[in-house]
Amino acid sequence: QVQLVESGGGLVQPGGSLRLSCTASGNIFSIVAMGWYRQAPGKQRELVAAISTDGNTNYADSVKGRLTISRDNAKNTLYLQMSSLKPEDTAVYYCNSKSWSGSVYVNSWGQGTQVTVSS
Repeated sequence: QVQLVESGGGLVQPGGSLRLSCTASGNIFSIVAMGWYRQAPGKQRELVAAISTDGNTNYADSVKGRLTISRDNAKNTLYLQMSSLKPEDTAVYYCNSKSWSGSVYVNSWGQGTQVTVSS
């Protein structure tokens, strides 16, 4: 099992910046990929950005050039640097990890952190 704890959300003005963090614990050596998802009110949860163990990244088109995913393996921490934020970025952001159990992939989720972009 992998446990994930997010931090860093809050209220920010349009054009501002925030950095989200997600610290992993438990069976971290089974993790093959991590990512950030978000869910706005009345909408489905969507992938924002993901990073594999070899450092390959992919982003939703709506955030390319504004959000950057990174990881610090020594600290078991995943980051999402958010800049040039827009009101449409307002959502609950969830950290996700995909782990290999030996037979199936297992998804783990953090509790979510609220990001509100408003003047």
